[in-house]
Amino acid sequence: MKKFNIRKVLDGLTAASSSSSSSNAASGNRENDMIQETLQSEHFQLCKTVRHGFPYQPSSMAFDPVQKILAIGTQSGALRLFGQAGVECYCQHESGSAVIQLEFLVNEGALVSALADDSIHLWNLRQKLPAILHSLKFNRERITFCHLPFQSKWLYVGTERGNIHIVNVESFTLSGYVIMWNKAIELSSKTHPGPVVHISDNPMDEGKLLIGFECGIVVLWDLKSKKADYRYSYDEAIHSVAWHHEGKQFVCSHSDGTLTTWNIRAPAKPAQIITPHGKQPKDGKKPEPCKPILKVEYKTTRAGDPFMILCGGLSYDTVGRRACLTVMHGKSTAVLEMDYPIVDFLTLCETPYPNDFQEPYAVVVLLEKDLVLIDLAQIGYPIFENPYPLSIHESPVTCCEYFADCPAEVIPALYSVGSRQKRQGFSKKEWPINGGNWGQGTLSFSEIIMTGHADGSIKFWDASALMLQVLYKLKTAKVFEKPRSKEEKSSTEIVDEDPFAIQILSWCPESRVLCVAGVSAHVIVYRFSKQEVTTEVVQLLEVRMPCEPNEVESPECGGEQASAVTTPGTSSSPQTSLPQSHPSTSSNNSSDGLRDNVPCLKVRSSPLKQSAGYQVELLIQLVWVSGEPPQQITSLAVNSAYGLVAFGSGDGLAVVDYLQKTLIVNVSTAELYGSTDPHHRQPHSPRKTRQPSAGLCDGNDASAAPEEKCKSPTTAKISRKINMIADQKDDARDNSFSRSRSSSVTSIDRESREVISSFNFCDWLSKKSESVAVPSLWVGTSLGSMLAIALTVPSTPEQRMLQPVGVSFCGPVVRLKGGILRMAQLDASGTLLPHVYESWYEPNAPEEEREQPRRRRPTSPSSSQENPDCQYAVVCSEKQAKVLALPSQNCVYEHNITESSFVLRADVVTLTSGVGIACFCANGHIMTLSLPSLRPLLDVNYLPLTDMRIARTFCFSNQGQALYLTSPTEIQRITYIQETCDNLQEMLGELFTPVETPEAPNRGFFKGLFGGGAQSLDREDLFGEVSAGKASRSLAQHIPGPGGMEGMKGAASGVVGELARARIALDERGQKLGELEERTAAMMASGESFSKHAHDIMLKYKDKKWYQL
Repeated sequence: MKKFNIRKVLDGLTAASSSSSSSNAASGNRENDMIQETLQSEHFQLCKTVRHGFPYQPSSMAFDPVQKILAIGTQSGALRLFGQAGVECYCQHESGSAVIQLEFLVNEGALVSALADDSIHLWNLRQKLPAILHSLKFNRERITFCHLPFQSKWLYVGTERGNIHIVNVESFTLSGYVIMWNKAIELSSKTHPGPVVHISDNPMDEGKLLIGFECGIVVLWDLKSKKADYRYSYDEAIHSVAWHHEGKQFVCSHSDGTLTTWNIRAPAKPAQIITPHGKQPKDGKKPEPCKPILKVEYKTTRAGDPFMILCGGLSYDTVGRRACLTVMHGKSTAVLEMDYPIVDFLTLCETPYPNDFQEPYAVVVLLEKDLVLIDLAQIGYPIFENPYPLSIHESPVTCCEYFADCPAEVIPALYSVGSRQKRQGFSKKEWPINGGNWGQGTLSFSEIIMTGHADGSIKFWDASALMLQVLYKLKTAKVFEKPRSKEEKSSTEIVDEDPFAIQILSWCPESRVLCVAGVSAHVIVYRFSKQEVTTEVVQLLEVRMPCEPNEVESPECGGEQASAVTTPGTSSSPQTSLPQSHPSTSSNNSSDGLRDNVPCLKVRSSPLKQSAGYQVELLIQLVWVSGEPPQQITSLAVNSAYGLVAFGSGDGLAVVDYLQKTLIVNVSTAELYGSTDPHHRQPHSPRKTRQPSAGLCDGNDASAAPEEKCKSPTTAKISRKINMIADQKDDARDNSFSRSRSSSVTSIDRESREVISSFNFCDWLSKKSESVAVPSLWVGTSLGSMLAIALTVPSTPEQRMLQPVGVSFCGPVVRLKGGILRMAQLDASGTLLPHVYESWYEPNAPEEEREQPRRRRPTSPSSSQENPDCQYAVVCSEKQAKVLALPSQNCVYEHNITESSFVLRADVVTLTSGVGIACFCANGHIMTLSLPSLRPLLDVNYLPLTDMRIARTFCFSNQGQALYLTSPTEIQRITYIQETCDNLQEMLGELFTPVETPEAPNRGFFKGLFGGGAQSLDREDLFGEVSAGKASRSLAQHIPGPGGMEGMKGAASGVVGELARARIALDERGQKLGELEERTAAMMASGESFSKHAHDIMLKYKDKKWYQL
């Protein structure tokens, strides 16, 4: 008998675990004692790997023009850094406060972030996982604006009170030098100028600082004399300021849509006032005010006119117009409309030096839900093709599936058909944000992520090697007629919004057969083809699902745990068929009586041109029954070896032969049990009008009670619920789960009926007398029952198309607590039996050229008289897992996963070291169990407060990979394997690469002769402790980063402090060498002097006698 080490079991548990660690083996057969399990607790560790997608709710942006790295901050305190395609990084501020500004230390591998909680942080970007070196928390003043001059270590921090403090970014300490607002503005001014909205130094004179106050006052401050040289005043509030590179002019943008240009030596009035989008009156009066110009940038070129780029400033009569970016170049003005509101924009220039011709070549525009890069060098200002996977949220994501270790030829096949879908008209230039290097280590297997969306589209993503690239996009809505307006919407639709939304995806990578279930009770089967075809008529099969006649009450053996389960997409009200003589009270009813045998969506009547890629094989639609809409589909499975697709709902299950286009099974859940039905199904009154599920309910129906209209039950299949599509359109609906089931949820569960929750096609031994495994379908229900259906599939391709598939019901196999989530099959050695499939072939090839399809079946199990069981069934529910020996159906292992919570997602996964079960619970725990013994190996409280979006999209895959939608726009990938965690550093890309800083612009002979070039400033003399003194300790609190100053020397080697120390060391070395040289010269001079004096004395006394001395 195999001995299990109890320490390994305890290692897999945490103190906060809510799961039961008891693994109860049945007292009967222990056949799997001989199975040598290889998975141990030390094989598991949980960590985040990468985050893909557009940064959710962006708030700020910065660009390093030398390193070519873009940084984006968000309202939740996240930092996303982007280099070349495949080089991305995600960081998070612990406080979670909004990032209001970002400043790169250009070409030094460091970044300063300013947060809404009045803290500033220094990030080290020279390591693959950036870390905070220093933090400074202001206590008495609110931060409004920061400015870090190029190649400076002194950061200017403007505050809401109008003061400016100066921070040394090497030590992150405050200087005693402070610019007070009352000294900056005129003494005669009695009103406060408002917060500081702009700080910048004169490009030609670092000793002059331009300070913009919100009220409209701009001050040119002399840092050396500590007084204002000039003050510029305008009636309208200032939003931004931009310098001309020569430092003689600057431009301000104002709240009335005007731009004022000022000469620095003429503060009396602006040199020019323009309103870019204002209508010019004929009588010479001031133009009508426009919306505020939120930002302006002024960039010069050597060979042509300067660029003036601004956002905002549109006329107030342009109501409903989308946000625009205006590019003014010479006499031409281009207004570029954006799809979303503009958050920020930056102009990318050839030089990092502010005192040289800027030569702008592109504009990065950060929108609320997109990132756009505009080419300024080409006519028409085309946009660059974005290489980042930022279009995940193009339509809200409704479901995800993750396939690791899929066939290698699938990705090239999808890429070849997807490359034909690419848009045209992009800039011909390469993407200019191209910093960083790819990681060295790569994973040896292919990975594909599938996302289903609210508009009915499906996207295939190549997720190999920690990258993400869209391969192919499929639009399922093409098979339906689209209403031109809301008034033309069909009265048979069962959802108010997004009728084509994807609910469940089932994909066979080997055969490339795809099956999709939509929210409008429809199923579409797709085949992959490399040839384009035109389908005259879409093959349609309408299915009338039988209505469940009775409400279910769970028997005594299951207890309340089994009855307290529901399934997504179903109404919580009991339902029965309404007789024809009793009109339904449904709001969907038409005046001419009950709807019957009509589908929810109209199928396209015109020919359908299908490009190479996925093409419709069969459309299945559930129809209305006696005035009642069909139930939403809750489970789906397709099998290419059998040519069958199975789907279930609250009304029962159906199995369709998609090769012969026939319905072979259509039964209610009660009929599956036959005479062995364990549930007491009591007759009740006719069912009430079915309300659409939460998030899709009719908001105009005021007669229904709120709790009856929008119920959101928690369940095993929450990851497939479509009732939360609306939460991505309005994130305020993104409510979090409670850690335990509330009484209201339990009451909903009690009145729910048994629905089909999962399927598994396999070859199994259903009887001890059988020696050959037969095709079958395992069915799991929301009340914990696993049932089996035996299938008789004709063996040859010719017979398969002529003879019907035979069906026989085998009844219940086992019962668990909670709804069934996952079923799988192991062979006698404990190895996971892969699903049976048919290899892919070209479906549109001529018959004579078509390859004979090759069906892969597992080898027939061999049994012996001593041990007749030679297969194992793995069944996992919301509450527990069981392993059964087949064909005896004895339970050999049982494990209670959780008592206080429930499992949201469970998958049987293949790992390098073996096979196991991975579970994600509603209380945030991620667990793994060994197979077949169900030993706990990992239990980590990963997400203490989950929400519906995460629950709906969380999925595990093989090789220790998992993912979920962490925000409406981002996918978070994680690993639960120790090996991947250990190699993560190698696989991640590098943000910082050693690059030489470009040479400073040549001042020229005459500028050097007459002093017309840039004036430098020794800021150390001004702001250092010697001259400026120490700042007040109560003003700000310094917080060392991880490891403090000592940690900075080691773990953070190389950032600003290291550079500074190197500089200081070089300076000291040079100084010491200089001093040594001076001392040597002095000694030489002294020696020469001594020699001369000695010689003079010798000459003086050479001829004198001793008595003459």
